[in-house]
Amino acid sequence: MLYAQKLTKEFGQRVLFEDVNMTIGDGERVGLVGPNGAGKSTLLRLMAKEEPATHGMAGHRNGTLGYLKQQSGFDIDKTLLDEMWTSFPEVVAIREELAELVITMETDSSTEMIEQQDELYRRYETLGGYSIDSLIDRVLRGLNFTPEDKQKLCGDFSGGWRMRISLAKLLIHRPDHILLDEPTNHLDNRSRDWLAEELSAYPGTVVVVTHEGGFLDKIAKRIFEIDQGELKWFAGNFSDYEAQKAKQIEQQNREAAQQGRDLARQERFIERFRAKATKARAVKSREKAVAKISRKKSYQEADKARFTIRSHGRVELDVLKISGVSHAYADDLVLLDVDLVVQREQKIVFVGPNGSGKSTLLRIAAGQIVPSEGSAKWSERARPGYYEQHQDEALNPTLTVFQEVQQSVPSTTEGDIRSALAHFLFRGDEAFKRVEYLSGGERSRVALAKFLLQPTNVLLLDEPTNHLDAATRGSLLSSLSTYEGTVICASHDDGLLAIATNVYQAQEGEITETFEYSGLSSPATR
Repeated sequence: MLYAQKLTKEFGQRVLFEDVNMTIGDGERVGLVGPNGAGKSTLLRLMAKEEPATHGMAGHRNGTLGYLKQQSGFDIDKTLLDEMWTSFPEVVAIREELAELVITMETDSSTEMIEQQDELYRRYETLGGYSIDSLIDRVLRGLNFTPEDKQKLCGDFSGGWRMRISLAKLLIHRPDHILLDEPTNHLDNRSRDWLAEELSAYPGTVVVVTHEGGFLDKIAKRIFEIDQGELKWFAGNFSDYEAQKAKQIEQQNREAAQQGRDLARQERFIERFRAKATKARAVKSREKAVAKISRKKSYQEADKARFTIRSHGRVELDVLKISGVSHAYADDLVLLDVDLVVQREQKIVFVGPNGSGKSTLLRIAAGQIVPSEGSAKWSERARPGYYEQHQDEALNPTLTVFQEVQQSVPSTTEGDIRSALAHFLFRGDEAFKRVEYLSGGERSRVALAKFLLQPTNVLLLDEPTNHLDAATRGSLLSSLSTYEGTVICASHDDGLLAIATNVYQAQEGEITETFEYSGLSSPATR
């Protein structure tokens, strides 16, 4: 069971949530939703005992707890297979003891040694040691790792794959309760569908924080929402939650409007007859009744990030020419003889599974890596800006939000920075909160603010909507749709297809245009 009892969490003067009570029963599958910064990740950390509560308590009872954070954690010097085996320390210890015993028995095969070996084999079998390799294979295959990946060092995997390593470890360990913070970030559609099936069949308790309603529709039986400091729960999946939420909002607004009309009628009576002695008792009675009424408010949506993206300076017609580009990581060929010409004001989206070369091609275009063969050449007036998949992880945790942004645009005035941050919902004291206390979504907003304040006329975007809540994602998509410069983007987010002028499929080293989309009708189905 997972629980919270009279739980309050404050950051300085800001109260995230107050006096929260919650119970999640064994075996339940729950989605935790709410806008960025509402406290979803914080609630998971409180239940995992990784952060202290201001008041009250949270945690779990009965069984073991596993927690997938938004930052990956593992030994980069271990191979992928060895890292998976760290989920079974007792089994690994027996295996190592058996290996040592075999060496000893080469010179001493006494009855005592044989009995000791038999006992170790029995314990190994009891702990499921013989089935662990098949479990590891099944999970790694589901998350789209190849058999060859098992012998690669964890440190050789890119950021998105590192998150898969952490997720694989958790699913292989199979604790009684699992907390998952944005597990679908960096997953392609195939792996996302596999994970939904895996979690639907998971025998333990599952709590998932995600902005992907479609994913929660497949797994969740209850939805918990953190909204404006309150925690509420709704029966059913995400679509059920949206329907119930809409009805609640409609009823709240209707009741507030009706109360407003009733109060206005009472106040008109009071004002009309206040000066009449014959009505003094009635006026006094109504004044007392009105004073006792608890005022109902219409539903107020949380503030949304609102920003625009400006293009600085006109660029030549042919913005970027990629000629004969091939690239390999050791023996892994990810791009093969790619040719591509990007023209002014095009909005190009690369789609395809993880590892298909999308991010590599963006990094080559951004000058982050030199291709094994070929070249990527920008036009003279091009001013490209590159937004990495894990830009939020590069933030300095010891700096404030304002300091972090100011570093990237030192010539910008304090007033302009504060104004820009306000558009990203960092108003007043929020601009001076330290980065280490931000949620994943808030860190993504800081990274976006840093990026978008820089003067560019070409945007290179690698999974830009990761970690963003629906409102901020919507604002970004809207801004990109009206952006007058050139956009080159790699993403698994189908929403970006709606702004694309050209879509390219990355697969088996090749980049192939799949269809053109004018923005006037729905894009073709992939």
